[in-house]
Amino acid sequence: MHPFISLCMTASVDRLPDTQPALKLSIFVDRQISHVDLLQSIQAHIRELDSEFPTHVDINEVGDCPYLAEHYKLVVTPALVKAAPLPAHVLAGHDLIEQLEVWWPRWQEQLRQSVIQADRKVSDVITNGTYQSTDLLRLSEELFQLRQHQAELKEQLFFKDRILAMLAHDLRNPLAATSLAVETLEQHGDRLEPEMKRQLLEHARAQTRKMEQMIDDILQAARGTAAELTLSTAEVQLTDICWTALEDVRDRAAAKQLQLDTDIPPRLPTVHADRDKIRQVLINLLDNAVKYTPAGGTIRLGVLHRTTQKIEVSVSDTGPGVPVAEQERIFSDSVRLSRDRAREGYGIGLSSCRRIIRAHYGRIWVMSSSNEGSSFHFTLPIFRP
Repeated sequence: MHPFISLCMTASVDRLPDTQPALKLSIFVDRQISHVDLLQSIQAHIRELDSEFPTHVDINEVGDCPYLAEHYKLVVTPALVKAAPLPAHVLAGHDLIEQLEVWWPRWQEQLRQSVIQADRKVSDVITNGTYQSTDLLRLSEELFQLRQHQAELKEQLFFKDRILAMLAHDLRNPLAATSLAVETLEQHGDRLEPEMKRQLLEHARAQTRKMEQMIDDILQAARGTAAELTLSTAEVQLTDICWTALEDVRDRAAAKQLQLDTDIPPRLPTVHADRDKIRQVLINLLDNAVKYTPAGGTIRLGVLHRTTQKIEVSVSDTGPGVPVAEQERIFSDSVRLSRDRAREGYGIGLSSCRRIIRAHYGRIWVMSSSNEGSSFHFTLPIFRP
């Protein structure tokens, strides 16, 4: 028996009486990817959550119920859908447990409101002999949605204010360095050696690229979730993108005396992807590797034809590594490790990478341990004509 099927048979967390409001959840997984451990963790976590109402969980394989995947507009697995009470709410990604911690109390409050409205409905019937609660239920649902939307807007405003403040601060250094290099060339260019001119120009270009990356990260974060990304996909040769991205970081790596190793097979299947967006992901991962790897360290870019459907790309370094407890959180918006607070950047680059890869129906993750380096991996679908 398939492991997902057996899990589905034991997925009900508790009884589900018809007379009592209940929370109905559906988990969607991909047959091609092993989610058994994550499913068991999610079910165990739901049992431990404080709930006033019965909760029912069922598990579905996306391939067995494409109509549901289409109905809920699922773009990535694993995904968890709060199917009832309405409106439906979709959570997705490998940090489902962390997302549940945020949304669980809100769902409980929604159920409480439905109970209050049901009580009022009964009261109307008893006292007035008429049934006029439909409008009240509708208004209550609209009020709940407005409050939820208000809370989300407040979070977005706080995030944008914080980002703008950091942007104004962090742009000063590369802008000043670029201005100094240009002014030196303007005032003393005729007396400088050709090699010195070349170094100043390259320094100015590097600082300009750094500012462009900062702005790209901000714009990407402002666009929201992966479902809102606009992709221009085509048949793409991944090896070309890899070598282009390596050239972009080569000078910065050389400045820190870092060794760049590669394992890029010359003959790889083409992938179905947006060339510019995947190049952005690679440059972001390589930039992070350059930033966090100490002088004299090693960075490695590898590509592996993993299955008949996927290609896996890996960026590894010999930096400080990422603690196991933080390895999911670093892909969330504006999450930064405490050790990195003094470094340039906003902690949104990896979040942007995750949005892009998920929009390609791929997966991105990190394998690391403290003081032993990090390996970031992502997958892309092979092009099928």
